[in-house]
Amino acid sequence: MTDLPATMTAIGLPTPGGPEALVPEQRPVPTPAKGQILVKVAAAGVNRPDVMQRKGQYAPPPGASDIPGLEISGEVVALGEGVTRHKLGDKVCALVVGGGYAEYCLAEEGQALPVPKGLSMIEAAALPETFFTVWTNVFDLGGLKSGETFLVHGGTSGIGTTAIQLAKAFGATVFATAGSAEKCAVCRELGADYAIDYKTEDFVEVVKQATGKGVNVILDMVGGSYIARNYEAAAPLGRIVQIAFMEGSKVQIDYMRLMLKRLSHMGSTLRSRPNTEKAAIAASVLEKVWPLIEAGKVKPVLDQTFKLTDAAAAHARMETSLHIGKIMLEVG
Repeated sequence: MTDLPATMTAIGLPTPGGPEALVPEQRPVPTPAKGQILVKVAAAGVNRPDVMQRKGQYAPPPGASDIPGLEISGEVVALGEGVTRHKLGDKVCALVVGGGYAEYCLAEEGQALPVPKGLSMIEAAALPETFFTVWTNVFDLGGLKSGETFLVHGGTSGIGTTAIQLAKAFGATVFATAGSAEKCAVCRELGADYAIDYKTEDFVEVVKQATGKGVNVILDMVGGSYIARNYEAAAPLGRIVQIAFMEGSKVQIDYMRLMLKRLSHMGSTLRSRPNTEKAAIAASVLEKVWPLIEAGKVKPVLDQTFKLTDAAAAHARMETSLHIGKIMLEVG
C-alpha cells in the first residue's frame, strides 16, 4: 500500500457539454475508507448515465466522486478498515457510484465480485452495471419466471444484450426491439425468440399476434410514446419496469388500460440506492448469474474499446447509437 503513486490520470468534467467536455487530468489517488477497497483499474464500462452526467443531467449522489464511470475491473491494491471479503492482489469487477474513468477507483467491498473464470479484464468490466441493473429490475422487481414472456426495448444496448440472455437462460420467451435488420439478427443470435425492427414493425402488433394476450414483463428505457404502447403490449397482470426515459419522462397518457389490465408500472435507479441494497444485488448476481457466465451460457457483448484518454471518442460512439453491446475504456 505504501508504493502507490500520489496522483493518477482521470477523466474530468470541468463543464457539462458534448463528448469533448471529457478531459484527462491529474487527480490524487483516493484512499479507501471503512468497508472500501482501492482498485487499480484495468478497464471501465461506458454507460448512458455517464452521458447524462456529462451533459449535466445526472449529478453524482452526495459524497460520490465527480469522475464519471459506474463499473470497473482491476486489482485490489489497498484495503479500508474492516474489509474481509477481498485481499490485496485479488482480481475483481465492481459496481461503483462514480470514479471509474481513472487509473485508481474506490469500491464498496460488497459491490465488488471476483472476475468470472475465463473472462478478460475488459469483459469483466462490462458486467456490473448492466448485469446488476437487469437482475434487480427484471427478476427482483419484475418477477420474471420460467415460462413467462418478456419484452426488452433497445435489444442491442448493453442492457438489452444482457436482458435477452438472462431472460432466455431463466426460461422465458423473449421479444426484443432494435433499429435495423442487422441489430435484429444480433438479438436472435443472443437468444431472442422474436426480434422486432421498430422502424418497420409495430411491436404492439407483433407481441399480440405472437402471444394472443401480450407479454408478462417489459423492460423499458425509452419512455415517451412507448409508455402507452407498453400498456397495450402487456398481458393482463403484466409488469412494466422503467429504467430510463430516452424519449422523455413527461407524457400525457390514458391510464384506463392500466386499470382494466391490472398492470403494474414500476421504476428504479441503481446509482442512488443504499450500499446495503446494492450489496444484496451483488450477492444474488454472484449466486445466480456468475455460474452461467463461467459456464459460457451468458456473456458480455462488446462493441468497441477505447483508451482511457480517448473517453470523448467513446462517448461520441455511444451517441451515434450504432453500437452493439458495451463500449469500454481500457485503463491499465
